[in-house]
Amino acid sequence: MSRVTMERSGLAGAVRRILGGALLLGLAACSTLNPTAPHLYTLTPRASVAPGPKADWQLLVETPAAAAGIDTPRIALARTPTSLDYFADVSWADRAPNMVQGLIVQTFEDSGRIVSVGRDTVGLRSDYVLKSELRDFQAEYATPGAALPDRVHVRLSAKLVAMPRRTIEAGETFEASAPVRGRSFTDVVAAFDQALGQVTGELVSWSLSQRFRPSGS
Repeated sequence: MSRVTMERSGLAGAVRRILGGALLLGLAACSTLNPTAPHLYTLTPRASVAPGPKADWQLLVETPAAAAGIDTPRIALARTPTSLDYFADVSWADRAPNMVQGLIVQTFEDSGRIVSVGRDTVGLRSDYVLKSELRDFQAEYATPGAALPDRVHVRLSAKLVAMPRRTIEAGETFEASAPVRGRSFTDVVAAFDQALGQVTGELVSWSLSQRFRPSGS
């Protein structure tokens, strides 16, 4: 092997060792910055929908709009009416508005009272679009100085918009609070389930009570 070849081989080996060391340092830094992943939670509310005739119109459900403090996977906690914090080491499995959108669609489907319903991202034609704004979605301290949050508060404003005219046909706001009945975080999640279940049930019952005609009829 020539001297030039040996020098090139040695240089290549040195470069590989340097890159390998840099990679190990990078992985170690990532491990230090993210020592543990948050525990993920999802909601499975039991929404009760009022009985009634089947709607003969098709509906798409948009992702609810929300303020930045709620439009996040982090689980919100309000210690005062003017402050917003988050629980440590826990998170929703998705951004709160995305999770609420999926549960609204599921509640419509489980009711068996509508011809067709889906997320607006599926790109299907619809007679109406459900637009909404998630205004409250947090655990709250109703009692000043309490060690743990007392309740969960959910508030959702909704509008049914006729397509393709994009005119607002009906609007309503739905709100519920549910007590936190224990001292563990699973009790907080159970309160979210209860409050959101009441809101989605009332929202779907209200929507299906509207007497619309399919577009083009």
